[in-house]
Amino acid sequence: MDVFSSTFHIAAEAGSVSLPTANRHLSIFQNCVDQDDPAVLVTRCVRPGAPLSGDYHLLLTQRRLVILRETRPLHRLRLHLNANLRHLCNVTWRLDLAKPAVEMSATAMDGVRERFRMRLGDEAAVWHAEELLRQVFEGRRGERVSVPVRKPRSSSPAVALA
Repeated sequence: MDVFSSTFHIAAEAGSVSLPTANRHLSIFQNCVDQDDPAVLVTRCVRPGAPLSGDYHLLLTQRRLVILRETRPLHRLRLHLNANLRHLCNVTWRLDLAKPAVEMSATAMDGVRERFRMRLGDEAAVWHAEELLRQVFEGRRGERVSVPVRKPRSSSPAVALA
């Protein structure tokens, strides 16, 4: 079994994605990433600016960000974004502990600013997702990342990376 397949279901379970849903998206995700690229985060998300556009499913690996769109009436899956992390700029994310979620934004190579809100189960999942985002986006610049254990804050912190 390749590295991606062995880590995909673990990442989906951590991102509160059901097994049938993860299996339905697996074949498309496999076509977008290398076999030796481990899955870091798999979760459902929505676009804050377009709430009726359908559900989205986000896959973050060590090298790629892949987002699939699932249309509402027929549940068809369409590739929305398939980008190498090196081709993304102005990646930011903001935690929302009141509604356990992380809002992530990134500018793709074509100049389009993408915004997605990851709906997570609880505050612990929000902090875990933030830790994973830090490891992937700060670690890719060659920095050593050690994420301290933090207590939840009442305000929503914002994190920006160039």
